[in-house]
Amino acid sequence: MNSKMTTRNTKVMNRFDVTSRLIAKLKHEEAVIGGIGNTNFDLWAAGHRPQNFYMLGSMGLAFPIALGVALAQPGRRVFALEGDGSLLMQLGALATIAALKPKNLIMIVMDNGIYQITGAQPTPAAGVADIVAIAVGSGLANSAWAADEEDFERLVEAAMSATEPHLIAVRIDDKPGVGTTRRDPVQIRERFMHGLGVRELL
Repeated sequence: MNSKMTTRNTKVMNRFDVTSRLIAKLKHEEAVIGGIGNTNFDLWAAGHRPQNFYMLGSMGLAFPIALGVALAQPGRRVFALEGDGSLLMQLGALATIAALKPKNLIMIVMDNGIYQITGAQPTPAAGVADIVAIAVGSGLANSAWAADEEDFERLVEAAMSATEPHLIAVRIDDKPGVGTTRRDPVQIRERFMHGLGVRELL
């Protein structure tokens, strides 16, 4: 399959709508790690939960943090939401995840081809690189573009019952995030650790 052709054939979706569809499927205290900026703004707005972690200030750390959570709690499904610009800052994480093969990790890349929160500058890879092809080349065989919203939901459901890591890429529009994450790193950390059952809430 020509993955660039697959990219062109995918529908441009809305990040908040896609995130809301994901949150609606979570029934078992699954962990969700949101990357910086609009990705976690929409996660906050779609359904604030103690099992959500909102990354602040550093690009590209949603996948590495989610990997750590997935390895530490193998009985819990872990989702990582990341923008394409942030993922480009930490592409090595894909090969690490492929090598460690956490069966409970699901990665979702929101790809609009721009650094939206800093002024909509195009990413270096916009129009020339294919996130799914990069993931497959890194060893993540279960990687796919979501063709539309229904296909996104199907891919999520399949990944939730799988025994290998999955990556789902979604083409999104340039609409800003719906909410604004409360910027309190200590509170975010403590609530998340409480949500995972590893610390009492302060």
